[in-house]
Amino acid sequence: MITASTDLYCVLGNPVSHSQSPLVHNISLKENHINAVYLAFEPLDIGMAVRSIRTLNIKGASITIPFKESIMAHLDEIDSQAREIGAVNTVVNQNGRLLGFNTDSKAAIDPLLSHGIKDKTICIIGAGGAARALAHGISNHGGNLLVTNRSPQKGAALAKKFNGRFIPMDRLETVKAHVVINTTSLGMHPDHGEALPFPAQSLRAGMVVMDVVYTPINTKFLTIAQEKGCITIDGLSMFVAQAAAQFELWTGLKPDLIPMRNAVLKHHTRLPKGHH
Repeated sequence: MITASTDLYCVLGNPVSHSQSPLVHNISLKENHINAVYLAFEPLDIGMAVRSIRTLNIKGASITIPFKESIMAHLDEIDSQAREIGAVNTVVNQNGRLLGFNTDSKAAIDPLLSHGIKDKTICIIGAGGAARALAHGISNHGGNLLVTNRSPQKGAALAKKFNGRFIPMDRLETVKAHVVINTTSLGMHPDHGEALPFPAQSLRAGMVVMDVVYTPINTKFLTIAQEKGCITIDGLSMFVAQAAAQFELWTGLKPDLIPMRNAVLKHHTRLPKGHH
């Protein structure tokens, strides 16, 4: 029951209506008997949103597109790994001091480890916060990093930062990668367009194809990759793992991943046809 002493957590993003963060975090708060609620906010200005965290004493926040990089200038302290990555996806309010962390990197890299990263050519599509987290992990594990992005300047800067190589989007058909990862929002609900983040004709059987989009869980990109005989990794495992790590940073408790994953899957089965 919500009372005057109920704590508040939130996700800050724009757009944020698709976010399943309130679903998984509210389940974890309830399961752990914590008197708190988790809401979604869609600010236009991240600086004003951070001032609101301070003013309203919001205990913690998840940060998503497009604020993972721009929020860093507004925080009191940034964890060394988040600083290395150059993106923050988690804010902890420690008695008025706002600390920034990144739980994306480990969550994104873990599903790739069993397929091998060292000496593999890994192509990242996009250059935002999730791309930075992945590039950091791939570089640390000795992978050969390729980056492609709509804005060549941003893509080239990311590739350079993590000792990778930039490939213009119009040259993607020539890429021979072992692993391809989409970190853009292309294919995310409600986008039901025909565009793919990577050319279908360049997908080959045995390639590992990962999509960080988790709404829908089986994106058009993953569906086509499966048809081509690729090994696919959906965005839900990464989403749940990074959310669980956030919850632990805020509360000191490790949440059960199974109810979190099941809540998202159940939500998807309830969506009208064509919406997941």
